[in-house]
Amino acid sequence: MHGVLARRLASGVVASIGVLVASCGPGAPSAFETADQAAHAEHAPMEHATTDLEQLPAPDDRSGALDSGLREAEPTSASVLIVDPEGPLSSIGEAVRAAAPGSRILVKPGVYTEPTIVVDRPVTIQGEGYPTIDGEGERQLFEVTSDDVRITGLELRNVGVSYVQDRAAIRVERAARCEIDHNRIHGGFFAIYLAGATDCRVTDNRIVGTGSGETDSGNGIHAWNSSHIVVESNQIRGHRDGIYFEFVKDSRVSRNVAEDNIRYGLHFMFSDRCRYRSNSFRRNGAGVAVMYTSDIEMLGNRFENNQGSAAFGLLLKDIRDSRIVDNEFHENSVGLYAEGFDRTVVEGNDFVGNGRAIRLLSNSADTRFVGNNFEGNTFDVTTNSRRVRSSFEGNHWDGYGGYDLDGDGVGDVPHRPVRLFALIAERSPVTTVLLRSFFVTLLDWTERVVPSLTPDNLVDERPAMRRLERSAT
Repeated sequence: MHGVLARRLASGVVASIGVLVASCGPGAPSAFETADQAAHAEHAPMEHATTDLEQLPAPDDRSGALDSGLREAEPTSASVLIVDPEGPLSSIGEAVRAAAPGSRILVKPGVYTEPTIVVDRPVTIQGEGYPTIDGEGERQLFEVTSDDVRITGLELRNVGVSYVQDRAAIRVERAARCEIDHNRIHGGFFAIYLAGATDCRVTDNRIVGTGSGETDSGNGIHAWNSSHIVVESNQIRGHRDGIYFEFVKDSRVSRNVAEDNIRYGLHFMFSDRCRYRSNSFRRNGAGVAVMYTSDIEMLGNRFENNQGSAAFGLLLKDIRDSRIVDNEFHENSVGLYAEGFDRTVVEGNDFVGNGRAIRLLSNSADTRFVGNNFEGNTFDVTTNSRRVRSSFEGNHWDGYGGYDLDGDGVGDVPHRPVRLFALIAERSPVTTVLLRSFFVTLLDWTERVVPSLTPDNLVDERPAMRRLERSAT
Protein backbone atom coordinates (compact mmCIF):
# COMPACT_ATOMS: atom_id res chain seq x y z
CA MET A 1 0.00 0.00 0.00
CA HIS A 2 2.79 2.40 0.88
CA GLY A 3 4.59 1.55 -2.36
CA VAL A 4 1.49 2.44 -4.44
CA LEU A 5 1.12 5.80 -2.68
CA ALA A 6 4.80 6.57 -3.20
CA ARG A 7 4.58 5.78 -6.91
CA ARG A 8 1.48 8.01 -7.32
CA LEU A 9 3.15 10.87 -5.43
CA ALA A 10 6.29 10.58 -7.56
CA SER A 11 4.17 10.51 -10.73
CA GLY A 12 2.36 13.70 -9.66
CA VAL A 13 5.61 15.54 -8.92
CA VAL A 14 7.09 14.55 -12.30
CA ALA A 15 3.94 15.72 -14.08
CA SER A 16 3.98 19.05 -12.25
CA ILE A 17 7.59 19.65 -13.18
CA GLY A 18 6.89 18.68 -16.78
CA VAL A 19 4.09 21.26 -17.04
CA LEU A 20 6.31 23.93 -15.44
CA VAL A 21 9.16 23.27 -17.89
CA ALA A 22 6.80 23.08 -20.87
CA SER A 23 5.46 26.55 -20.09
CA CYS A 24 8.97 27.93 -20.52
CA GLY A 25 10.33 25.44 -23.07
CA PRO A 26 11.75 25.92 -26.57
CA GLY A 27 8.49 25.39 -28.39
CA ALA A 28 7.66 29.12 -28.19
CA PRO A 29 9.56 32.28 -27.19
CA SER A 30 9.95 32.41 -23.44
CA ALA A 31 8.55 35.27 -21.38
CA PHE A 32 12.11 36.36 -20.70
CA GLU A 33 13.03 36.50 -24.40
CA THR A 34 9.90 38.46 -25.27
CA ALA A 35 10.56 40.90 -22.42
CA ASP A 36 14.22 41.22 -23.33
CA GLN A 37 13.33 42.38 -26.86
CA ALA A 38 10.90 44.99 -25.57
CA ALA A 39 13.28 46.12 -22.84
CA HIS A 40 15.69 47.56 -25.36
CA ALA A 41 13.10 49.82 -27.02
CA GLU A 42 14.30 53.41 -26.45
CA HIS A 43 12.64 55.17 -23.48
CA ALA A 44 9.69 52.76 -23.55
CA PRO A 45 8.41 50.80 -20.55
CA MET A 46 9.20 47.12 -20.87
CA GLU A 47 6.40 44.93 -22.20
CA HIS A 48 6.37 41.28 -21.14
CA ALA A 49 4.71 38.25 -22.59
CA THR A 50 2.64 36.41 -20.02
CA THR A 51 2.75 32.74 -19.24
CA ASP A 52 -0.76 31.28 -19.01
CA LEU A 53 -1.30 30.53 -15.35
CA GLU A 54 -3.93 27.93 -16.27
CA GLN A 55 -1.15 25.70 -17.62
CA LEU A 56 0.27 25.40 -14.12
CA PRO A 57 -1.20 22.95 -11.60
CA ALA A 58 -4.07 24.34 -9.56
CA PRO A 59 -3.06 25.44 -6.07
CA ASP A 60 -5.13 22.71 -4.43
CA ASP A 61 -3.35 19.99 -6.45
CA ARG A 62 0.15 21.01 -5.37
CA SER A 63 1.85 19.13 -2.63
CA GLY A 64 4.73 20.62 -0.70
CA ALA A 65 7.14 18.35 -2.54
CA LEU A 66 7.85 20.71 -5.46
CA ASP A 67 8.41 23.75 -3.25
CA SER A 68 10.59 21.79 -0.88
CA GLY A 69 12.59 20.33 -3.74
CA LEU A 70 13.35 23.77 -5.18
CA ARG A 71 14.59 24.98 -1.83
CA GLU A 72 16.67 21.99 -0.86
CA ALA A 73 17.98 20.48 -4.08
CA GLU A 74 21.52 21.25 -5.16
CA PRO A 75 21.33 23.20 -8.47
CA THR A 76 22.67 21.06 -11.29
CA SER A 77 21.87 22.84 -14.58
CA ALA A 78 20.75 26.22 -15.90
CA SER A 79 16.97 26.64 -16.07
CA VAL A 80 14.11 29.10 -15.93
CA LEU A 81 12.52 29.53 -12.50
CA ILE A 82 9.19 31.30 -12.17
CA VAL A 83 8.46 33.29 -9.02
CA ASP A 84 4.76 33.96 -8.42
CA PRO A 85 3.11 35.25 -5.21
CA GLU A 86 0.47 32.54 -5.65
CA GLY A 87 2.76 29.88 -7.03
CA PRO A 88 4.88 27.04 -5.64
CA LEU A 89 7.89 29.37 -5.64
CA SER A 90 6.87 32.70 -4.11
CA SER A 91 10.20 34.10 -2.92
CA ILE A 92 12.86 35.69 -5.12
CA GLY A 93 15.51 34.88 -2.52
CA GLU A 94 14.51 31.21 -2.54
CA ALA A 95 14.65 31.19 -6.32
CA VAL A 96 18.20 32.56 -6.26
CA ARG A 97 19.28 29.89 -3.77
CA ALA A 98 17.70 27.18 -5.95
CA ALA A 99 19.11 28.48 -9.23
CA ALA A 100 22.03 26.98 -11.07
CA PRO A 101 24.63 29.35 -12.54
CA GLY A 102 23.26 30.93 -15.72
CA SER A 103 19.60 30.48 -14.76
CA ARG A 104 16.84 32.95 -15.45
CA ILE A 105 14.45 33.90 -12.69
CA LEU A 106 11.19 35.26 -14.06
CA VAL A 107 9.29 37.28 -11.45
CA LYS A 108 5.54 37.52 -11.96
CA PRO A 109 3.54 40.67 -11.10
CA GLY A 110 2.83 41.24 -7.44
CA VAL A 111 4.32 42.77 -4.31
CA TYR A 112 7.26 41.00 -2.68
CA THR A 113 8.41 41.81 0.85
CA GLU A 114 11.27 39.63 1.94
CA PRO A 115 14.71 39.96 3.54
CA THR A 116 17.58 41.41 1.52
CA ILE A 117 18.07 39.22 -1.55
CA VAL A 118 21.71 38.12 -1.82
CA VAL A 119 22.61 37.26 -5.40
CA ASP A 120 25.72 35.12 -5.02
CA ARG A 121 25.67 33.33 -8.37
CA PRO A 122 25.44 34.39 -12.03
CA VAL A 123 21.73 34.63 -12.79
CA THR A 124 19.28 36.92 -14.55
CA ILE A 125 16.38 38.26 -12.48
CA GLN A 126 13.71 39.43 -14.92
CA GLY A 127 10.51 41.18 -13.93
CA GLU A 128 7.28 40.71 -15.85
CA GLY A 129 4.93 43.70 -15.68
CA TYR A 130 7.18 45.47 -13.14
CA PRO A 131 6.63 43.42 -9.99
CA THR A 132 7.28 45.44 -6.83
CA ILE A 133 9.99 44.59 -4.32
CA ASP A 134 9.23 46.62 -1.19
CA GLY A 135 11.78 47.20 1.56
CA GLU A 136 9.09 48.56 3.90
CA GLY A 137 11.49 51.37 4.87
CA GLU A 138 13.72 48.92 6.73
CA ARG A 139 16.28 47.25 4.47
CA GLN A 140 18.39 47.01 1.37
CA LEU A 141 16.68 45.09 -1.42
CA PHE A 142 19.41 43.39 -3.49
CA GLU A 143 23.05 42.68 -2.67
CA VAL A 144 24.99 41.37 -5.66
CA THR A 145 28.26 39.57 -4.88
CA SER A 146 28.62 37.43 -8.02
CA ASP A 147 29.90 38.23 -11.49
CA ASP A 148 27.57 38.12 -14.51
CA VAL A 149 24.32 39.11 -12.80
CA ARG A 150 21.51 40.94 -14.56
CA ILE A 151 18.57 42.62 -12.78
CA THR A 152 15.90 44.04 -15.07
CA GLY A 153 12.25 45.01 -15.22
CA LEU A 154 11.57 45.44 -11.49
CA GLU A 155 9.97 48.18 -9.41
CA LEU A 156 12.03 48.72 -6.27
CA ARG A 157 10.60 50.79 -3.44
CA ASN A 158 11.01 51.98 0.14
CA VAL A 159 14.56 51.10 1.09
CA GLY A 160 14.40 53.50 4.00
CA VAL A 161 16.86 56.06 5.36
CA SER A 162 19.85 54.90 7.37
CA TYR A 163 22.44 57.12 9.04
CA VAL A 164 24.87 54.22 9.66
CA GLN A 165 24.59 52.21 6.41
CA ASP A 166 24.69 53.11 2.72
CA ARG A 167 21.55 51.15 1.96
CA ALA A 168 20.62 50.75 -1.68
CA ALA A 169 17.88 49.29 -3.78
CA ILE A 170 20.64 47.40 -5.64
CA ARG A 171 24.17 47.18 -4.23
CA VAL A 172 26.97 45.51 -6.17
CA GLU A 173 30.08 44.52 -4.19
CA ARG A 174 33.32 43.54 -5.96
CA ALA A 175 31.58 42.01 -8.95
CA ALA A 176 32.17 42.14 -12.70
CA ARG A 177 29.95 42.31 -15.78
CA CYS A 178 26.72 43.14 -13.97
CA GLU A 179 23.77 44.62 -15.85
CA ILE A 180 21.11 46.74 -14.14
CA ASP A 181 18.57 47.96 -16.65
CA HIS A 182 14.95 49.01 -17.17
CA ASN A 183 14.11 49.19 -13.47
CA ARG A 184 11.95 51.73 -11.65
CA ILE A 185 13.37 52.79 -8.30
CA HIS A 186 11.40 54.99 -5.91
CA GLY A 187 12.58 55.90 -2.44
CA GLY A 188 15.83 53.99 -2.76
CA PHE A 189 17.99 56.10 -0.39
CA PHE A 190 20.91 55.07 -2.60
CA ALA A 191 19.25 53.66 -5.69
CA ILE A 192 22.14 51.81 -7.40
CA TYR A 193 25.46 51.46 -5.58
CA LEU A 194 28.57 49.99 -7.22
CA ALA A 195 31.59 49.29 -4.99
CA GLY A 196 34.66 47.69 -6.50
CA ALA A 197 32.75 46.84 -9.67
CA THR A 198 34.21 46.35 -13.15
CA ASP A 199 32.65 46.20 -16.61
CA CYS A 200 29.13 46.85 -15.31
CA ARG A 201 26.29 48.52 -17.20
CA VAL A 202 23.56 50.67 -15.62
CA THR A 203 21.06 51.60 -18.33
CA ASP A 204 17.49 52.76 -18.89
CA ASN A 205 16.48 53.00 -15.23
CA ARG A 206 13.96 55.51 -13.86
CA ILE A 207 15.07 56.69 -10.43
CA VAL A 208 13.20 59.00 -8.05
CA GLY A 209 14.46 59.92 -4.59
CA THR A 210 12.21 60.98 -1.73
CA GLY A 211 14.65 62.69 0.67
CA SER A 212 14.11 66.28 1.68
CA GLY A 213 17.76 67.23 2.28
CA GLU A 214 21.33 66.06 1.87
CA THR A 215 21.42 64.17 5.18
CA ASP A 216 18.41 61.95 4.51
CA SER A 217 19.12 61.24 0.86
CA GLY A 218 21.75 59.15 -0.90
CA ASN A 219 22.84 59.27 -4.51
CA GLY A 220 20.92 58.00 -7.48
CA ILE A 221 23.75 56.10 -9.18
CA HIS A 222 26.81 55.83 -6.96
CA ALA A 223 30.11 54.24 -8.04
CA TRP A 224 33.21 53.92 -5.89
CA ASN A 225 36.59 52.40 -6.73
CA SER A 226 35.24 50.94 -9.96
CA SER A 227 36.33 50.81 -13.59
CA HIS A 228 34.90 50.42 -17.08
CA ILE A 229 31.39 51.36 -15.98
CA VAL A 230 28.69 52.39 -18.47
CA VAL A 231 25.88 54.64 -17.19
CA GLU A 232 23.49 55.31 -20.03
CA SER A 233 19.94 56.53 -20.71
CA ASN A 234 18.87 56.80 -17.07
CA GLN A 235 16.52 59.40 -15.59
CA ILE A 236 17.40 60.50 -12.05
CA ARG A 237 15.70 63.06 -9.85
CA GLY A 238 15.23 63.91 -6.19
CA HIS A 239 18.49 62.41 -4.88
CA ARG A 240 21.42 64.11 -3.15
CA ASP A 241 23.57 63.70 -6.27
CA GLY A 242 22.09 62.24 -9.42
CA ILE A 243 25.30 60.46 -10.49
CA TYR A 244 28.33 60.22 -8.19
CA PHE A 245 31.76 58.82 -9.12
CA GLU A 246 34.75 58.54 -6.79
CA PHE A 247 37.93 56.74 -7.83
CA VAL A 248 36.25 55.52 -11.01
CA LYS A 249 38.41 54.99 -14.10
CA ASP A 250 37.84 54.50 -17.81
CA SER A 251 34.08 54.80 -17.71
CA ARG A 252 31.33 56.31 -19.87
CA VAL A 253 28.26 58.37 -18.91
CA SER A 254 25.92 59.17 -21.78
CA ARG A 255 22.35 60.21 -22.61
CA ASN A 256 21.23 60.51 -18.99
CA VAL A 257 18.85 63.13 -17.59
CA ALA A 258 19.62 64.31 -14.05
CA GLU A 259 17.22 66.98 -12.85
CA ASP A 260 15.86 68.47 -9.63
CA ASN A 261 18.45 66.76 -7.45
CA ILE A 262 19.20 68.26 -4.06
CA ARG A 263 22.88 69.00 -4.64
CA TYR A 264 24.56 68.00 -7.92
CA GLY A 265 23.21 66.39 -11.04
CA LEU A 266 26.68 64.91 -11.60
CA HIS A 267 29.51 64.88 -9.06
CA PHE A 268 32.81 63.12 -9.52
CA MET A 269 36.28 63.20 -7.98
CA PHE A 270 39.54 61.37 -8.65
CA SER A 271 37.99 59.72 -11.71
CA ASP A 272 40.39 59.85 -14.63
CA ARG A 273 39.87 58.92 -18.27
CA CYS A 274 36.08 59.11 -18.19
CA ARG A 275 33.78 60.33 -20.97
CA TYR A 276 30.54 62.27 -20.45
CA ARG A 277 28.45 62.67 -23.56
CA SER A 278 24.96 63.94 -24.50
CA ASN A 279 23.67 64.20 -20.93
CA SER A 280 21.22 66.79 -19.63
CA PHE A 281 21.71 68.37 -16.18
CA ARG A 282 19.00 70.83 -15.22
CA ARG A 283 17.51 72.50 -12.15
CA ASN A 284 19.92 70.82 -9.74
CA GLY A 285 20.71 72.56 -6.48
CA ALA A 286 24.36 73.25 -7.32
CA GLY A 287 24.66 72.02 -10.90
CA VAL A 288 27.60 69.74 -11.79
CA ALA A 289 30.92 69.46 -9.94
CA VAL A 290 34.11 67.90 -11.30
CA MET A 291 37.18 67.79 -9.04
CA TYR A 292 40.76 66.49 -8.83
CA THR A 293 40.66 64.66 -12.14
CA SER A 294 42.57 64.50 -15.43
CA ASP A 295 41.95 63.34 -18.97
CA ILE A 296 38.19 63.72 -19.15
CA GLU A 297 35.94 64.57 -22.07
CA MET A 298 32.62 66.37 -21.78
CA LEU A 299 30.98 66.35 -25.20
CA GLY A 300 27.55 67.56 -26.25
CA ASN A 301 26.06 67.89 -22.77
CA ARG A 302 23.42 70.41 -21.73
CA PHE A 303 23.71 72.37 -18.46
CA GLU A 304 20.65 74.50 -17.83
CA ASN A 305 18.71 76.34 -15.14
CA ASN A 306 21.11 75.51 -12.32
CA GLN A 307 20.61 78.62 -10.26
CA GLY A 308 21.50 79.86 -6.80
CA SER A 309 24.22 81.68 -4.89
CA ALA A 310 26.48 78.61 -5.07
CA ALA A 311 25.14 77.00 -8.25
CA PHE A 312 27.05 76.35 -11.46
CA GLY A 313 26.30 74.78 -14.76
CA LEU A 314 29.72 73.12 -14.51
CA LEU A 315 32.27 73.58 -11.72
CA LEU A 316 35.82 72.48 -12.58
CA LYS A 317 38.38 72.36 -9.78
CA ASP A 318 41.91 71.04 -10.25
CA ILE A 319 41.20 69.57 -13.69
CA ARG A 320 43.99 68.92 -16.20
CA ASP A 321 44.49 67.74 -19.77
CA SER A 322 40.83 67.52 -20.69
CA ARG A 323 38.33 68.57 -23.37
CA ILE A 324 35.08 70.52 -22.88
CA VAL A 325 33.53 70.51 -26.35
CA ASP A 326 30.13 71.25 -27.97
CA ASN A 327 28.20 71.68 -24.74
CA GLU A 328 25.31 74.08 -24.05
CA PHE A 329 25.24 76.30 -20.97
CA HIS A 330 21.83 77.96 -20.67
CA GLU A 331 20.49 80.19 -17.90
CA ASN A 332 22.80 79.16 -15.07
CA SER A 333 23.98 81.48 -12.32
CA VAL A 334 27.52 80.65 -13.48
CA GLY A 335 27.87 78.70 -16.69
CA LEU A 336 31.43 77.40 -16.20
CA TYR A 337 33.49 77.96 -13.05
CA ALA A 338 37.18 77.12 -13.47
CA GLU A 339 39.72 76.93 -10.63
CA GLY A 340 43.06 75.21 -11.12
CA PHE A 341 41.92 74.43 -14.67
CA ASP A 342 45.05 73.55 -16.66
CA ARG A 343 45.99 72.46 -20.18
CA THR A 344 42.43 72.01 -21.32
CA VAL A 345 40.54 72.93 -24.49
CA VAL A 346 37.11 74.57 -24.22
CA GLU A 347 35.76 74.63 -27.76
CA GLY A 348 32.50 74.95 -29.67
CA ASN A 349 30.29 75.54 -26.63
CA ASP A 350 27.24 77.82 -26.39
CA PHE A 351 26.98 80.14 -23.36
CA VAL A 352 23.51 81.69 -23.49
CA GLY A 353 21.59 83.69 -20.89
CA ASN A 354 23.85 82.96 -17.91
CA GLY A 355 24.65 85.35 -15.07
CA ARG A 356 28.37 84.78 -15.54
CA ALA A 357 29.14 82.68 -18.58
CA ILE A 358 32.69 81.88 -17.45
CA ARG A 359 34.31 82.60 -14.10
CA LEU A 360 38.01 81.94 -14.66
CA LEU A 361 40.28 82.13 -11.65
CA SER A 362 43.87 83.22 -12.05
CA ASN A 363 45.34 79.90 -10.88
CA SER A 364 44.23 78.30 -14.18
CA ALA A 365 46.96 77.97 -16.80
CA ASP A 366 47.38 77.08 -20.48
CA THR A 367 43.68 76.54 -21.12
CA ARG A 368 42.34 77.61 -24.52
CA PHE A 369 38.81 78.93 -25.16
CA VAL A 370 38.24 78.57 -28.90
CA GLY A 371 35.21 78.98 -31.15
CA ASN A 372 32.57 79.41 -28.44
CA ASN A 373 29.39 81.49 -28.64
CA PHE A 374 28.57 84.07 -25.94
CA GLU A 375 25.04 85.47 -26.16
CA GLY A 376 22.79 87.23 -23.67
CA ASN A 377 24.98 86.71 -20.61
CA THR A 378 25.15 89.34 -17.89
CA PHE A 379 28.94 88.93 -17.84
CA ASP A 380 30.71 86.90 -20.50
CA VAL A 381 33.93 86.42 -18.51
CA THR A 382 34.90 87.34 -14.97
CA THR A 383 38.18 86.76 -13.15
CA ASN A 384 39.81 87.54 -9.84
CA SER A 385 43.08 88.99 -11.13
CA ARG A 386 44.56 91.17 -13.85
CA ARG A 387 47.02 88.36 -14.65
CA VAL A 388 45.36 85.51 -16.55
CA ARG A 389 47.36 82.64 -18.06
CA SER A 390 44.67 81.24 -20.37
CA SER A 391 43.73 82.40 -23.87
CA PHE A 392 40.65 83.22 -25.94
CA GLU A 393 40.56 83.04 -29.73
CA GLY A 394 37.94 83.00 -32.46
CA ASN A 395 34.90 83.22 -30.18
CA HIS A 396 31.65 84.96 -31.06
CA TRP A 397 30.69 87.74 -28.60
CA ASP A 398 27.31 89.41 -28.96
CA GLY A 399 28.76 92.46 -27.17
CA TYR A 400 31.57 92.94 -29.67
CA GLY A 401 31.52 96.48 -31.04
CA GLY A 402 34.19 96.16 -33.70
CA TYR A 403 34.05 95.91 -37.48
CA ASP A 404 35.13 93.67 -40.36
CA LEU A 405 36.29 95.80 -43.29
CA ASP A 406 37.79 92.95 -45.31
CA GLY A 407 34.70 90.75 -44.92
CA ASP A 408 36.54 87.63 -43.79
CA GLY A 409 34.17 87.03 -40.84
CA VAL A 410 36.81 87.98 -38.29
CA GLY A 411 36.76 91.27 -36.41
CA ASP A 412 39.51 93.68 -37.35
CA VAL A 413 40.03 94.88 -33.78
CA PRO A 414 40.49 92.70 -30.68
CA HIS A 415 37.71 92.11 -28.15
CA ARG A 416 38.20 92.40 -24.40
CA PRO A 417 35.53 90.17 -22.81
CA VAL A 418 36.14 91.25 -19.19
CA ARG A 419 34.16 94.38 -18.41
CA LEU A 420 35.53 96.84 -15.91
CA PHE A 421 32.32 96.58 -13.93
CA ALA A 422 32.77 92.78 -13.82
CA LEU A 423 36.03 93.31 -11.89
CA ILE A 424 34.25 95.65 -9.48
CA ALA A 425 31.37 93.18 -9.00
CA GLU A 426 33.89 90.36 -8.42
CA ARG A 427 35.32 92.24 -5.46
CA SER A 428 32.03 93.66 -4.21
CA PRO A 429 29.03 91.56 -5.33
CA VAL A 430 26.54 94.01 -3.83
CA THR A 431 27.38 96.47 -6.61
CA THR A 432 25.51 94.33 -9.14
CA VAL A 433 22.39 96.32 -8.21
CA LEU A 434 23.93 99.09 -10.35
CA LEU A 435 24.17 96.85 -13.41
CA ARG A 436 21.63 98.72 -15.54
CA SER A 437 22.60 102.18 -14.33
CA PHE A 438 24.19 105.07 -16.24
CA PHE A 439 27.22 104.68 -14.01
CA VAL A 440 27.96 101.21 -15.47
CA THR A 441 27.40 102.49 -19.01
CA LEU A 442 29.99 105.19 -18.28
CA LEU A 443 32.43 102.58 -16.96
CA ASP A 444 32.06 100.49 -20.13
CA TRP A 445 32.70 103.55 -22.27
CA THR A 446 35.76 104.40 -20.18
CA GLU A 447 37.15 100.90 -20.63
CA ARG A 448 36.87 101.16 -24.42
CA VAL A 449 38.79 104.43 -24.33
CA VAL A 450 41.36 103.28 -21.74
CA PRO A 451 41.53 99.46 -22.06
CA SER A 452 44.42 99.11 -19.62
CA LEU A 453 42.03 98.91 -16.67
CA THR A 454 41.08 95.26 -17.39
CA PRO A 455 43.41 92.23 -17.75
CA ASP A 456 45.73 93.13 -20.58
CA ASN A 457 46.32 89.54 -21.71
CA LEU A 458 42.69 88.45 -21.62
CA VAL A 459 41.90 89.44 -25.19
CA ASP A 460 40.31 87.69 -28.16
CA GLU A 461 42.48 88.83 -31.07
CA ARG A 462 40.24 87.21 -33.72
CA PRO A 463 36.60 87.56 -32.61
CA ALA A 464 34.04 85.95 -34.91
CA MET A 465 31.56 88.39 -36.43
CA ARG A 466 28.75 85.83 -36.68
CA ARG A 467 27.42 83.06 -34.50
CA LEU A 468 29.42 79.88 -34.89
CA GLU A 469 27.62 76.64 -35.69
CA ARG A 470 28.23 73.78 -33.31
CA SER A 471 29.56 70.56 -34.77
CA ALA A 472 27.47 67.40 -34.59
CA THR A 473 28.30 65.27 -31.60
